[in-house]
Amino acid sequence: MEIWRVKDELVCTRRAPGLKSASLRVLQGQRGNIEVATDPVGAPVGKWVFTTLGSAARLAMPDSTITTDLTICGIIEGWEE
Repeated sequence: MEIWRVKDELVCTRRAPGLKSASLRVLQGQRGNIEVATDPVGAPVGKWVFTTLGSAARLAMPDSTITTDLTICGIIEGWEE
């Protein structure tokens, strides 16, 4: 698991079929790296979140057939950078 900050929502009009209609978020890591994650919890911009990656990311989605390798698992309250 890793900790990220939600930088923005990502809206795509065309997607790979395996993503279905999953919500997407742009995340920034503590070292400044940027990634895109699926978001089943509805994390708002600016919040700190924890994620899971790899094959476990699919299991964190309500629909495990969504093809993702980075999923937000929860919103962190009170995290200081």
